[in-house]
Amino acid sequence: MLYYVAKVAITAVLVVLIAEISKRSSFTGALLASVPLTSVLAMLWLYIDTGDGGRVSALASSVFWLVLPSLALFIALPLLLAKGVNFYLGLAVSIAITALCYWLMVTVLHFYGVEL
Repeated sequence: MLYYVAKVAITAVLVVLIAEISKRSSFTGALLASVPLTSVLAMLWLYIDTGDGGRVSALASSVFWLVLPSLALFIALPLLLAKGVNFYLGLAVSIAITALCYWLMVTVLHFYGVEL
């Protein structure tokens, strides 16, 4: 149980730290947020838990394909905010657009025989 608490604590501290740094410097916060810390931590925890490099490789490949549609959020949100859309509405619409892009990516990959 202590192991899971440590995993959650480390992950949460990193997210909060990035948010706090972003208050002082949007560039530094963006740089840290753009580093795939969550993916690296997930791969690290998976390997520590299973010792299976194949599972880590499969996770890394899936993350690669799913990063592409996630970029829609970072395009849609600034555009909506620049148009004066309320932050929360803009965030919700951006998340919906991103979810649609995820669905499209998974559908296209499945069509071409790529299983995630």
